[in-house]
Amino acid sequence: MLTDYDLHLLGEGRHWKSYEKLGAQLHVADGVAGVNFAVWAPNAEAVSVVGDFNSWDGQRHAMQKRMPSSGIWELFVPGIGAGTLYKYRVHADGSFSDRADPYGFGAEVPPRTASKVVDLASYSWRDQEWMGQRTAHNSLTAPLTIYEVHLGSWRRPGNAPHRWLSYAELERELVPYCVEMGFTHVEFLPPSEHPFSASWGYQTIGLFAATSRFGSPEDLMALIDALHRAGIGVIIDWVPAHFPRDGHGLRRFDGTALYEHEDPRKGEHPDWGTLIFNYGRNEVANYLVSSALFWLDHYHVDGLRVDAVASMLYLDYSRKDGEWLPNCNGGRENLEAIDFIKSFNVQVHAHHPGVLTIAEESTAWTGVSRPTYVGGLGFSLKWNMGWMNDTLRYMRHDPVHRKYHHDELTFSLIYAFHENFVLPFSHDEVVHGKGSLLDQMPGDVWQKFANLRLLYAYMWCHPGKKLLFMGGEFGQWQEWNFDESLHWHLLAGEHHRGLSRAVADLNNLVRREPALHELDFDGRGFEWIDCHNWQDSMLAFVRRGSSSRDALVVVCNFTPVLRQGYRLGVPAAGFYEEIFNSDSAWYGGSNVGNGGGLQSSPHPHHGREHSLTLTLPPLAVVVLKRRS
Repeated sequence: MLTDYDLHLLGEGRHWKSYEKLGAQLHVADGVAGVNFAVWAPNAEAVSVVGDFNSWDGQRHAMQKRMPSSGIWELFVPGIGAGTLYKYRVHADGSFSDRADPYGFGAEVPPRTASKVVDLASYSWRDQEWMGQRTAHNSLTAPLTIYEVHLGSWRRPGNAPHRWLSYAELERELVPYCVEMGFTHVEFLPPSEHPFSASWGYQTIGLFAATSRFGSPEDLMALIDALHRAGIGVIIDWVPAHFPRDGHGLRRFDGTALYEHEDPRKGEHPDWGTLIFNYGRNEVANYLVSSALFWLDHYHVDGLRVDAVASMLYLDYSRKDGEWLPNCNGGRENLEAIDFIKSFNVQVHAHHPGVLTIAEESTAWTGVSRPTYVGGLGFSLKWNMGWMNDTLRYMRHDPVHRKYHHDELTFSLIYAFHENFVLPFSHDEVVHGKGSLLDQMPGDVWQKFANLRLLYAYMWCHPGKKLLFMGGEFGQWQEWNFDESLHWHLLAGEHHRGLSRAVADLNNLVRREPALHELDFDGRGFEWIDCHNWQDSMLAFVRRGSSSRDALVVVCNFTPVLRQGYRLGVPAAGFYEEIFNSDSAWYGGSNVGNGGGLQSSPHPHHGREHSLTLTLPPLAVVVLKRRS
């Protein structure tokens, strides 16, 4: 199947759809149906295909090497088809090992490790309407509230708590839940195949294979299709930063350091015990970019969130002196990884306009979400880890002490428009002894729920797109455990039901109000009214859309003190309707508010000619909109 031109492009690292030629391709040769196998193993002494079709006998289907310089081995096997199990038997240094296909489209359920031939064209998509409008759904001026989901632990059958839901069951249960909660997108922790469940998918071996834990590739396509038809976008976590050492994977694939670096100072990740891709090798960079395009082509994915970008950018990431090698200029930047990241973003946006690329990047690297042609890395969005850390640290303080930490809230607006930020409360904030978000809040039970509603309302009104990990929306008490279901029984409690209603209403508020999404990345969309009232732990600001009539006034009370007669300067005269109040009894609050709204008076305050006299509920956010 591979032409000389294919081999040329692979060698140059520019065969962006190499997944159409490498791996196990269903093929008809001279009228005979079968499978064409092709694998890159330039330093192997011999390679053969073994599988259930030849009793795993390495003598029966030896592959042929195409052009010594290409390193590609190829073989057509007639009479086999979809569902066939196989591996590559790679001979090197006088011994052999059986390897999963780096380009395999399917795999056995772990702990089994064979690859599986898959017919990716067998599914008939029905999401044409969504795909035709995807650019608008994913626009930087559109509402974006992301529900982050680990497929294996979102929910499990009540009568079989140790069994995963299948993709088909998730289609029946997850899709209507996301619609009910009002999220615009879901984000799946890596859905690619991985041998170790406790890695949550972040130590992947099959960068082209949907994990078989929950069903077939067609079943995952059906789940994504159903989400699209329900008006919900799908983002997946994609992991080009590292790969595990498992013997059936990429490590020393052909007997040499092929996908990784030979020198452990560049090729090993000290934190995770994994191996780092050799981004400077054309074929490796091509392999990774092709993987990204594969998920967009074949699974209609709407966005790729790239994990651990900071570990890719810096050669000394998590390393001590003497444990890393400087670049050719003597610096700490990984120039090869930077070139790869830029190429990845350019190719994704060129092949699939409107698709989002999102960086989990925790440093102050400049221009992460700026185009490559102005010197940026080219991502659409960047997780705002600084905002997340500062805000959670502030919220953990007892309210009586918050006035001494007021800058932890206000600092984010100094840099809020330097990047296209996502505000993330992800899975990383509710594991490894940190506790759940609810449990991290101070106070008694009532105050914990009030604080969490306050946190979410402040977050949803702050500039930036939103991401919330599953379980946070109803206030799970215990931190996340990948090996069990979320604690859905808690929704029988009024506090938990109220929190869930608040999140759903916040999602719908963001969808409905242009001021909360149109200018998330533009300084014109935000203006302080009062950021100096540290003594009372109060914040007040204006959010604006492209039209002046869309402006919202947001007031936050970070103390449990009821404040009556609070005078607030407002942008213009008029009646200000209270369109959201996190202290509503509907959410489990004390139901203190402003009777549906207030008329402004011509009393200058906060440098404005008109003002309101508000009642501010304890530990709450009030959102007001002027009605002309």
